[in-house]
Amino acid sequence: MKTLLKNLSIILFLAGMHSAHAQSIGAAAPAGEKVIYSVALDAGSATGNFNDSHRYSLGGSLQADIPLVKNLYATVNAGYQNFFGRSNINGTMLSASDLHLLPVKAGIKVFPFSILYIQGEAGAAFALNKSDLNYEKSAAFIFAPQVGLQLPVGGSNNYLDLGFRYENSTRFTSNIDRSKLNYVGLRLAYAFSSK
Repeated sequence: MKTLLKNLSIILFLAGMHSAHAQSIGAAAPAGEKVIYSVALDAGSATGNFNDSHRYSLGGSLQADIPLVKNLYATVNAGYQNFFGRSNINGTMLSASDLHLLPVKAGIKVFPFSILYIQGEAGAAFALNKSDLNYEKSAAFIFAPQVGLQLPVGGSNNYLDLGFRYENSTRFTSNIDRSKLNYVGLRLAYAFSSK
């Protein structure tokens, strides 16, 4: 966990340095009145009770940022996450099954500064293999606050989007705390605006 936060800090610092340089040579701010689409690699590290059974995640997502007013977007996001189950949980020689998750979220993204954004999303997480994990429910409510940088690359319609989020859910099984998702995640995306 400390290594993830350290690496994230370094990446955000380097990205900030790049963006400061890009702004100094007149790079464009986010696309303004255009819809921005992004394709991302998502990675995360489990926290809280969820960390007892699962370690980290890897997946991908698609997102659309729809302009509402200047510097304010509505977001729609869907993807796939695989949470890798732990082996030998608490020395019991038992292993947790991987969790295959389909999150679908909507929210708001605001740019208080030209490249820095704050985003909040909520939606549903669908467990695609609930029987493997003995979950009672197929879906849980999720919410995810996020901060990030959207850096212009290769022209005014292309961006590198680097977001850091905390994601949490309700329980998939009412009396089991580790059936509640808790993790910190990194979203590294290529984004482009509509013409």
